[in-house]
Formats: sequence, structure tokens, C-alpha cells
Amino acid sequence: MDMVDLTNEMTRTFLLSVGAFLLAMFLTPIYTFLAYKYRFWKKQRTDSTTGEKLTVFNKLHAVKFKRNIPTMAGAVFVIAIAAVTLVFNLDRAETWLPLAALIGGALVGLLDDIINLRGSGKGVAGMRSSLKFAMITGIGLLLGWWFYTQLGVTAITVPFIGEVALGWWIVPLFAFAVVATGNAVNISDGLDGLAGGLAAIAFGGFGVIALLQGNPLMAGFCFTVVGALLSYLWFNIYPARFFMGDVGSFALGTSLGVVAMLTDTLFILPIIGVLFVVEAGSSLIQIFSKKVFKRKIFISAPIHHHLEAIGWPETKVTMRFWVIAAVAAFTGVMVAILGGNI
Repeated sequence: MDMVDLTNEMTRTFLLSVGAFLLAMFLTPIYTFLAYKYRFWKKQRTDSTTGEKLTVFNKLHAVKFKRNIPTMAGAVFVIAIAAVTLVFNLDRAETWLPLAALIGGALVGLLDDIINLRGSGKGVAGMRSSLKFAMITGIGLLLGWWFYTQLGVTAITVPFIGEVALGWWIVPLFAFAVVATGNAVNISDGLDGLAGGLAAIAFGGFGVIALLQGNPLMAGFCFTVVGALLSYLWFNIYPARFFMGDVGSFALGTSLGVVAMLTDTLFILPIIGVLFVVEAGSSLIQIFSKKVFKRKIFISAPIHHHLEAIGWPETKVTMRFWVIAAVAAFTGVMVAILGGNI
């Protein structure tokens, strides 16, 4: 790609991002009106996934949940991303799959949010974890089948090693990427501005990689997500006016996993998304320790709640995580360049 082509593609990518930002800004007052009129109040969980009372979590966020904060705001950026992509950036090879993952993950999350809104608020509010896991796995397998049969991808690149042929095993690997990333982003959505900021930085990193690979439409999709998320973050930074809900977190996570597969940078994903790995890992460690050893490793999990419990203000946790995510994204792009993924 020569300099003129690169400039044109960067300009187009910028315009897609700005368009998504402006559309999301336009849609936000409509969502806000509906959310407050129909009381989309997020219900606070009282029990953990292992059954015990969430005493530390509820103490940390008692003040926040005294005021009614609407959820499902992720529907705004999902609609904005989908609309911009469908009208200006739809391509069978580069943007169909991440768009399908975005919408599929959003539908699963929307169902979970609706159950949360209609429920009593007691126990673990929302859909059972096993059912959500099964639905996201089904989406991952379906998209993985398309990836393998329709796009003909049968190998994956390992940085500094080279291409590894997998054949049809690429399908379960694809599904694993979708499920793991979808759940990791969902787990990270626990503080004002946290998941939205981390996702925006991660998609920005993959957008740069896609642009350097000569995949301008994929880059356009990534920065469309960034633009829509910047609009969301305008209202979601502390103190949050609303929450993205599972409709937003599952949409972002599933599509991020697909982007990593399409850019052949699955092994770069844990670098760029290192905090998603840490967040999900801390929850898994906590659950394992409680079930096997009958004791907790962290005061509260995932780790952002542990940091709150030891005295870090919510804003400090969020912004320090943003800084780490930015460094990780830069590192991931450099590994992709030096490791042969570009």
C-alpha cells in the first residue's frame, strides 16, 4: 500500500469513526428518555456465582445503587456500529463476521438484561451463567464454521514461529476465542468507564494492526467501534449516567474475539487485552479457591473490586487500568509487526 492509498484509507477510517460517534450521540437522548420513562434500573446482585452473599461488593457500591441507574445503554453503540457498518463498510471477507458477532452477542446480553429488569433483584440477577455460556458457545461455533467453510481459513500464525495448520480444528479454536473474550469483557464491566475504556483501547490496537495488514475495511470496523464507545464513555465515566449492560459487554467481547481471528492475531489478543485476561482470571481463581480450598484469594473478585476493597478509589482503578491497557495495546502492535503477523 503506497502513501496515497494509506492516507485515503486512514481518512475513510476516521470518517467512519466520527460517523459512529455522532450517531451514538444522536441516539443517546432517545435511549435516556426511554430508560428513565420505563425505569431500566439495574438491579444489584446479592449472591455470588458460588452462592454466598456479596457483602464486600454491596458495601463498596452501596452509595451507587441508592440512586437508580439505567442499564442496557450498550444498545446505543451496538445500533450505531451496526448502522454505520451496514451502510458504509459491509464486506463479506472483512466485516460480516465481526458484525454478526456483535449482533449475536448483543441479543444474548439483551435477553439477560431483560431478565435482570423483570426479576426480583434477589440472588444472581439475570440469566443463569450456564445458559449464557451455551448461547455464546453456539454463536462462536456457528461463526467458526463460516470462517472455516466460507472464508477457507485453516491455519493460524504464531508470532516469531510462523503459520500452524489446524484444518477443521480452527472451528473450535474460533469458538473458544469468542466465548473467552465475550465472558472476559462481561466480567470487566464492573466500574464506571472501565469496560468501555478498555474495549475502545483494544479495538484501537487491532484497528492499527488491520490497517498495517492492508485490511482497511476491518480497520474501519474497529474504529467504528472506537467512535461509538467514545460517545458512550462521555456519559459513562464516573459518576456514570448509565451502564452498558450485558447487551453491550457481550457484543463487544464476542466481536473482539472475531476481530483477533480475522486479523490472524489470536496470540496477540492476550497482550492487547491483558486486563481482560487478568479480570477473568481473577474471577476463575477466586471461584476455584472457594470451591476447592474453601477460602478466598481476593477480598472481592474480579480484581478491580479487590483493589477497591484495599482502598483504591474507583476512578483510580479505572484510569490506571486505562494506562496499562494503552501500554499493552502498543506492545501488542509491536509484537504483531516484529512477530510476522503483518
